[in-house]
Amino acid sequence: MGKRGYHHGNLRQALVDAALELIRDKGPTGFTLSEAAKQAGVTPAAVYRHFEGREDLIAEAARQGYEIFADLMEYAYQSGQPSALASFEATGRAYLAFARKHPGHYVAMFESGIPITRTPELHAVATRANGVLERAATDLSQHIPEGKRPPPQMFSSHIWALSHGVVELFARGSPGTKSPFPPEDLLETGIGIYLRGLGLVAPDA
Repeated sequence: MGKRGYHHGNLRQALVDAALELIRDKGPTGFTLSEAAKQAGVTPAAVYRHFEGREDLIAEAARQGYEIFADLMEYAYQSGQPSALASFEATGRAYLAFARKHPGHYVAMFESGIPITRTPELHAVATRANGVLERAATDLSQHIPEGKRPPPQMFSSHIWALSHGVVELFARGSPGTKSPFPPEDLLETGIGIYLRGLGLVAPDA
């Protein structure tokens, strides 16, 4: 690859990009720092100028992933306005779209074992991403009678878990978990059933 990091003056990002490719192809524990360095076209020693070790490198890949994810969730939320229901449903679909378009980032974020509290920067952007879904849940929950209204954090966590489950089981090619239905349909109908249970969608909608 011709030492792309040195030529472009951004060795740190070249290493992150290399790590993302390796994470996508081999998983977060399936590569070494030496492989990442080779992929980036630099010597292994050069990695340590920017990262303390493989986990540090993966954490930066996760942070960048959360930045993309948070922006995508925010865009989805805004695209549904002024309808609270449309915004909420859009954020669920955005989760699936992100996992498909950015598999390396997705794995670094959710399957690497790197805690979001590893760095203040990672924690801040992960909190921002989750905050978009919570905001959408808060907006939508205002249409539920107060005595029957679940906390927005619970509401959003249920949909996050549903979205994550559909992605993990049916959208990322997990062995032995094929479905006759497209992941998009599974997610949309699952969210619909959940919202009907809360009285937010008419039974015949």
